[in-house]
Amino acid sequence: MKTNSIIYKVIVLGIAALLWSCNTTNQYQRSQDLTDGLYGDSVTDTINLSNENWQNLFNDPVLDSLIAEGLSNNLDLQAAVQRVIAAESNFYQSKAALAPSLSAQAGHTYVRNSESTNPNGPKEYNGSQAILQSSWEIDFWGKLSNSKRAAYSNYLATDAAHKAIQTRLIANISAVYYNLLALDAKLEITKETVQNSAQLVETLKALKESGSVTGAAVVQSEASRYAAEVTIPDIEQQIKETENTLCLLLGRTPGPIERGKLEEQKAHEMLSIGVPSELLDNRPDVMQAEYNVMSAYQMTNSARAYFYPSVTLTASAGLEALDLGDLLDPTSFAANVVGGLVQPIFNKRVNKTRLEVAKAHQEESLLNFRYTLLNAGAEVSDALNIYDASLRKIELRSKQLAALEKSVEYTEELLTYGSATYTEVLNAQQSLLNAQLNDVNDHIQKLNAVVLLYRALGGGWK
Repeated sequence: MKTNSIIYKVIVLGIAALLWSCNTTNQYQRSQDLTDGLYGDSVTDTINLSNENWQNLFNDPVLDSLIAEGLSNNLDLQAAVQRVIAAESNFYQSKAALAPSLSAQAGHTYVRNSESTNPNGPKEYNGSQAILQSSWEIDFWGKLSNSKRAAYSNYLATDAAHKAIQTRLIANISAVYYNLLALDAKLEITKETVQNSAQLVETLKALKESGSVTGAAVVQSEASRYAAEVTIPDIEQQIKETENTLCLLLGRTPGPIERGKLEEQKAHEMLSIGVPSELLDNRPDVMQAEYNVMSAYQMTNSARAYFYPSVTLTASAGLEALDLGDLLDPTSFAANVVGGLVQPIFNKRVNKTRLEVAKAHQEESLLNFRYTLLNAGAEVSDALNIYDASLRKIELRSKQLAALEKSVEYTEELLTYGSATYTEVLNAQQSLLNAQLNDVNDHIQKLNAVVLLYRALGGGWK
């Protein structure tokens, strides 16, 4: 009796050692130094702009309403929601794979035996059956559970992709909206320039009558006026195209867009970027890339488990009788339970190929994650640099505009006294027009820099 007890303990310890040695789990561990120096020389802060709700970012009720409309109706965002639903369904299916299967079967069998091959046996056989069948693979090595974890990581990655589309949509709507305001401002500036050029033409015509200038001056001023006026149809066409682009983002048919004015826009002033490690939990594309890494690790674990034996239990129970009337008799009950173990020996390299492919995908996902993280850090740094550059340009541009406005005023006044030529006036007007258009670009660059930073930090989905 004592010997049997010792043998039993040895068997149990042997099975435990086998299970421990065959452990296929290899979990992903996030490195602690992933985000060190990710923002370069940019100053970090405890506050993060990405935590700001998008309704508080733009300070424009019209733009806020357009973003809300886009979040409700954008077709890409709706398609992303459907992908999340599909990924969730795949996860539930992988989870159900851990449970036993159950099926029901009912039928009637008729067999007529050959008398030449079975002379002493029954000539005919009639049998009716009503059976429940169940099969269960015991997941010793984690093949099914790792597949379930991989499916869950895929679901989280798909959800993160949906969030990334949402942040991109908010940024795109605001960028197109600002571009539309810029085109409106450029159209207004151009029309005002054409009006001033027309006044100059009339002035030169009067001076020509008095003999102060020649006909060449009048013709040259008219050409300069038309050179500005000919750009108006192009700007108006760009406005229509930009409105249509915005309509597409909003999920509506092409048409006019209600909007404010460029001078009414105010950029968010508190541009705090937090610390780089927050990108791992705030920026959706970084989150998606990391979930893909987790999924790849689990798929590698699952592929490794195919090298170990699979253990299955199969059971069936039901009623079976030769006479249909006896089918419900208690004596017709039949049942069986079968346990099986299958160890792969030679499988045409299928298991080895599966593992090698899984390892390659795992390494690829790690490299993609690192690239996505580096790209995110670069985008944050770029957005800050663009914002700082726009501030410096706006300050210098205001001084340039003040000087050019005086130049136009002085040359026009000197022209009437013959102390300046018409070419000096035309050059001053052209320089002022270019500076005014560039000033519009500077302000749009500042507004877009805030949007770019907000998106780069992962704002807009919380």
